[in-house]
This record gives sequence, structure tokens and C-alpha cells, in this order.
Amino acid sequence: MTQFSGLDTLIIVSYFTVVVVLGFAVGTTKKRSSEDYFLAGRTLPWYVVGASFIGANISTEHFIGMVAAAYTYGICVAQWEWGNIFAFSVLVWFFIPFLLKSRVFTAPEFLERRYNAACRLMFAVLTVVANITAFLAAVLYAAAVGLKAVFAWPDTVALGGVEVSTLVLCVVGTGVIAGSYAIYGGLRSVAWTDLFQVIVMIIGGVMVTFLGLAYLGNGDGLIAGWDVMVARNLGEGAAWKAAIDGAAQELVGRDHYNRLQVFQPFSHKLVPWQGILLTWLSVSIWYNCINQFMIQRVFGAKNDWHARMGIIFAGFIKILLPLIVVIPGLIYFAMEPGVTGPLQVDQTYAVLVTKLLHSGTRGLLLAALFGAINSTIDSVLNSTSTIITLDIHQKFINPGASEESLVKMGKWVSTAVLVIAMAIAPFIGWLGQGVFYYIQNLYAYFAPPFAAVFLIGILWKRATPIAATVTIPAGITFGLFLEFVVFKYWLESGTAFTLRSVYNWLFCVLLMFLLSLVTPPAPPEKTTDEVTINWRTLAAFKDLGSPWYRNVAFWWALFVVGIVGCYIAFSGLFLTARG
Repeated sequence: MTQFSGLDTLIIVSYFTVVVVLGFAVGTTKKRSSEDYFLAGRTLPWYVVGASFIGANISTEHFIGMVAAAYTYGICVAQWEWGNIFAFSVLVWFFIPFLLKSRVFTAPEFLERRYNAACRLMFAVLTVVANITAFLAAVLYAAAVGLKAVFAWPDTVALGGVEVSTLVLCVVGTGVIAGSYAIYGGLRSVAWTDLFQVIVMIIGGVMVTFLGLAYLGNGDGLIAGWDVMVARNLGEGAAWKAAIDGAAQELVGRDHYNRLQVFQPFSHKLVPWQGILLTWLSVSIWYNCINQFMIQRVFGAKNDWHARMGIIFAGFIKILLPLIVVIPGLIYFAMEPGVTGPLQVDQTYAVLVTKLLHSGTRGLLLAALFGAINSTIDSVLNSTSTIITLDIHQKFINPGASEESLVKMGKWVSTAVLVIAMAIAPFIGWLGQGVFYYIQNLYAYFAPPFAAVFLIGILWKRATPIAATVTIPAGITFGLFLEFVVFKYWLESGTAFTLRSVYNWLFCVLLMFLLSLVTPPAPPEKTTDEVTINWRTLAAFKDLGSPWYRNVAFWWALFVVGIVGCYIAFSGLFLTARG
């Protein structure tokens, strides 16, 4: 078992004390109305919006799953961070103005404003299912795997004479701790604690990366360590060349594989280059722009400017995140190139930090991991209870519910959702996939139809309610058909789920377009300037802030330049194997 010093214990206790006290303190302010509880009274400033957006996004899926994926696939995994340039831009310039102007509480509610109640219900139900299975349960499982490995706990422990799985105990423990203040204080508690937890995550994550590079540098400094990491990931050294060449056929169907190139061939198992250009239209738009557990802090922003600047702030953090959640995978590959098997690979980060950390740093790293866990669990709980309470209970079951009863309902729903996710989490490991692959693959099923329906609905007034109602279930069915029929029996290439989501999105766009042309137009109240873009006025580009250093367009342009620079640096033009 990993030994913790008194300093480690002090850091961990201090971390939990700050989180719990902060969460309950900000949550004690008035929350009698549903807007107070579910949207923090629409009072969140930009830095809280941006930090909470990142906090909801970054979890053990990244610290455990994404680092493991980087160990296997290399730098191309950074696409899940840098590729957000497209969706973030769409969110800043198109989605935020409409979502905030409509004064809705949820993304499903916006669907009803634009189309009909059937679309709202379908999106609400599928969002709840996704939140529990693809987010909450997966995060709890990855957290348990990581903590179990860091502490070197045995598979079972005896409690009252009964052998109990330590994995199950970790799932239950992390769920209860993270859920307490979120259930009590709603979005206000979630968002402000996320701000603190993101700071802890970044400090702890950067520390691991720097210690790893220092280890590879063997006393010669971080730059020497970086050079060693690059060289070994390019296949310099017999063991590393053998590991890369041995996996090349499985990963790309070729004899050699460049682990430090973000643009990979069409045959790549995870991220073909076409996915970088097109996946944002399906999975990324759904995840960042209309996924309730991400977008809820945008609904809670003070105004358009704070919402937009919050997302741009999150974008700058995205530029740096691969330093924390991708580079450690490359570092561990440079240390141990022969790890195979999804369960062993999923433990990459835990093994790495156990190898590198010492007294004091272990406690900080564990606090960072708990920050990643808590910030996602609290966000998913809050958003799921919002949707069940407002989009299902209030809309279809009890329209006359009082504000106070809605808040109580939200708290009970959060508790029930947490219990269900904790029951599912221990079984995710039985799927035989890495946790990162499991989560991303689930997205590819239900993201494309909703991304298509939302985007077309905002950009094209002719999009009709009937077309949207048909496209949603048809798109989900088509995605399953692609996965289990087309890619399984007919095609032997291009089967990456990133490409599957693109094909599905194109199908949904075409279906939505054709059906809209042959079905009755939407009534005037469904195509107002609050829910569709007015190309004559382009109001979305007004009120960007002044002077120049507060201007949304200025900071967005800097964000774009930063992302483009990252793509160029790892384009394959500069980092290639020698000889």
C-alpha cells in the first residue's frame, strides 16, 4: 500500500474541508425558486462559468482514461481537447445568444421552443440515460480504478466477516462525498466549488508531468526529459521501436506508426484525420453546446458577455490540458513501453504517480484526482435532476408544482440518480474496453441526431417540427445499424467511432433537410429571432464588450491562434523518427 505522510494527510483533509465548507457556504444563500437552485439565480461571472465548464468536463475519464489512451495511441488523443476550437466557436457565436435570449432552463426546453414537446421529451430521456451510463457511472468506475491502484489496495477487504470488493467501496465512497454539497446547494455550490477544484487539478496535474519529465531527464532537467520522451515515442531504442511497430497494424493497418502526429490516416482505429475536421459537427457540438451537464453553467451566467467570455476562458485551458492528460501517457510509454491489456493500461496514470510522487506531492495529487471526480459528479447530478424535475416531472406529470416542491424534487432525484450510477459503475470493467473508449463510443450513438437537429434548427427557419421528431429516433437507429451491420459485416476500414458519428450526422442532416421540404412549415412562434438566427441583423455579433481588452472577438481570436499553433507543432512536419 502506498504510504502517506502526515503532510499528505494534512493536504487531503484541507482539500476536503475547503470543498465542503465552500459548497455548503455558497449553497446557504436563497434557493427557494427553481432558478436559484438549478441555475444559481443566473449570477455566475465569466471565470466561474469557464472554470466550472472545464471542471464538468475533466474527470477521471481524463486523468485515468485519456492518459491511458495517450499511452496506447500517442499525441493524437489531444484532439479531444484541441478539437474543441470548432464547437467552442459555434457555442460563442451562435448557441449562447439564442439559449440565453430564450431564458430557458434546459437544452430540451429549447428544443420544445423551436420544435415541439415530443423532441423535448426524447432529448430529456436520452440525456438522463447518457448522464447515468456514459458520464456518472463511468466516472465513478474510473475513479475507483485509479484510487485502488494508487493505494495498492487488495481486491477485497473483510467487513463484518464478509469479503467486500474494494472497487465497490471506492465507488460508493467517492459518490457519497461528491454528491453531498451538490444535492444541498444546487448549481451555485457546484460552480463555485468547481472553480477551486479546477485550480487544484491543474496544479496537481502539472506537477505529475514535470516530475515525469524530470525522471526521464535523469538529473539533466525538464528539457532533457522532454527530448527523451520525444525520442522514445518516435521509436528510438529497440524496446520502443518494437512496441510501436508491434501495435502499428492494429492501430493504423500499417507497418509503422507516428505516435507524435495528431493527423492520422483514414485507417486509424481512434482518430483518423477526417475526424478532426468533421467530428465536431456531431459529437463535439452535442457535448459542448447542448449537453445539459456542460451547458447548465452557461444558462447560469450573468449575461451574454459573461457566458461567452467564460467559454473562451475554458478554451484557453483546453490548450494547456494535454500537458496534464496526454503528456503523462507519453511519459509512461517512454518508461515502460510493453504494457498491454485494457485494464492494465487504464492503470497507467495511477502507476505513474505511484512511481514518481513522494511525501506531500502524493496528497496534492490525490486532491487533484478527487477534484476531477467531484467536479464531474456534482455537475452530472445537478443537470440530471434539473432535466428530470423540469423537463419530465413539471412538464408532463405535475405542471402545477410549486417552486419549493421543484427544489425538493431536484434533491431527491439527485440522490436516486447517484444510487443508480453507483450500482452500474462496478460492471463497466467487464466490457473489456478502456474507459475512455467506452465513454467516447457511447457518445457516437446519440450525439449526431441531436447535433443536427439543433444546428439546423438555429440556422434554418424552414426546419420543421415533424422533420425533427422523425430525425432523432431515425438517427439513433441508423447509428446502431452502422455499428452492428455496416462496419461489422460490410466494411473493414473506416470503422473508427469518430467516423461513424460523422456518417450518422450527415445522414441526419440530409433526412432533416428533405423532410423539412415536404412537411408543413413551423408556426411563426417556433421561428422567432429568439430561437433562429436572423441573417439580416446578425444580433449575435453585437455587444461584444469594450474597450478592446474586454472584447469577446479579441480573446476568441487569441484562442484560435493558440489551437492552430498546437496543431502545427504536432502536424508531423517537425517531430519525425530519425533515419
